[in-house]
Amino acid sequence: MNAALRLGFPAALGCYLIWGSLPLYIRAMNHVGAFELLAHRILWSVPTAVLLIALATKWRDVKAAFTGSNLKWLALSSVLIASNWAIYIWAVNAGRAMEASLGYYINPLVNVLFGMLIFSETLRIAQWVAVGIATIGVVIMAFAFGHVPWVALALCTTFACYGVIRKKVVIDSRAGFLVEVALLAPLAALWLAWFATTQPGGRWMGEGGWDIALLIAAGPITAVPLILFALAAKRLKLSTIGMMQYIGPTLQFLIALFVFKEAFSPVHAVAFGFIWTALVIFTTDSLMGDAKARRLARAAGPA
Repeated sequence: MNAALRLGFPAALGCYLIWGSLPLYIRAMNHVGAFELLAHRILWSVPTAVLLIALATKWRDVKAAFTGSNLKWLALSSVLIASNWAIYIWAVNAGRAMEASLGYYINPLVNVLFGMLIFSETLRIAQWVAVGIATIGVVIMAFAFGHVPWVALALCTTFACYGVIRKKVVIDSRAGFLVEVALLAPLAALWLAWFATTQPGGRWMGEGGWDIALLIAAGPITAVPLILFALAAKRLKLSTIGMMQYIGPTLQFLIALFVFKEAFSPVHAVAFGFIWTALVIFTTDSLMGDAKARRLARAAGPA
């Protein structure tokens, strides 16, 4: 195993394990309101991001991120990622962690559609089939939940849009993340000050005690997996990253089912069956496409 793979694989695994286990942290803090937890998640991400930038000595990238069009795009991406976080926190505490996991299962398929619509990428037949099957699964899920699964759709759409913007901004991921949370921090601080000083039962640091440590931990819990993902993305093949990304929503699904005891009827099973079938087709096609591209590259030889 080469050095890049030795570092890349555990980085990706650590990233998806943290993301997959996040519902446990959120549910442990369910006595803290969703917006209260979101504010702390933003605020404590700032010193975490600064520390990571300092360790990597990426201050030049931070300066570049705060200038020109980069700042405009990162301002938009900060709104998208904050919206994503808020919806996810609310969903887990509202007993809808399973629906949230559905959002991250279908996120790769939404990325494919965005690639077609925004970057003029063409879809292969198998990819169209996968998108169609996933759509059937979402429709069935709407019947299972008794409503359109807006949590899943909102999560996958905000995260896919976030990914599009970060693809357009050619900047170090740590620097970009620091700029995003730095832009959000004043709003988070103002909201927390308003909440703590004007609302009945309002407080700065939860209920004190362990809440203080757990709220501070929201920063590393937010920042570390993003940094691990950036490290893995540079060292692993996209096909490997694509396969491993299902670790996160699978863990979320299992936690919702076996730990939170959320309802899972036969209709849910059918809907998830369609989604998983679509992902198998999509992933298999992606792997075959990557293999074909490598064979063609070897056949063409050096330029």
